[in-house]
Amino acid sequence: MTELARKIVAGVGGADNIVSLMHCATRLRFKLKDESKAQAEVLKKTPGIIMVVESGGQFQVVIGNHVADVFLAVNSVAGLDEKAQQAPENDDKGNLLNRFVYVISGIFTPLIGLMAATGILKGMLALALTFQWTTEQSGTYLILFSASDALFWFFPIILGYTAGNASAVIHLLPW
Repeated sequence: MTELARKIVAGVGGADNIVSLMHCATRLRFKLKDESKAQAEVLKKTPGIIMVVESGGQFQVVIGNHVADVFLAVNSVAGLDEKAQQAPENDDKGNLLNRFVYVISGIFTPLIGLMAATGILKGMLALALTFQWTTEQSGTYLILFSASDALFWFFPIILGYTAGNASAVIHLLPW
């Protein structure tokens, strides 16, 4: 992983060229200071990299399912601190729609797993009631129902926290 991370950092123009780094399910998403320093053709030929995409003001390196491990290795090699990364500067690159989508995706992407888990739990509770595996008065049902509603009860707080992360606001909470 470390060797691949070194090649990726070199391929995007070095650690000094990286403004921010995020990842999704299969891609490393770089915001670069100078995109002309990135060597897309070299990265495309690197073993372990599926493809390279330049889209929406981002330089994306498609890795595959093990992207989280590579993300941590790139952070380590480039000397980036996950929590201290700078947010992309509001420059005039990209149109208004691209910038809007970038901000919204930065806010909601960390919540996707939590929202999926909540939906699955609510679905399982509905099945349990439908097939009469449990009743609405049982202790197990009440605890699981409360847990499945917790996201929605605290959604404004959680959304505020992820919005702060997306805009690189200094964290006031210790976690």
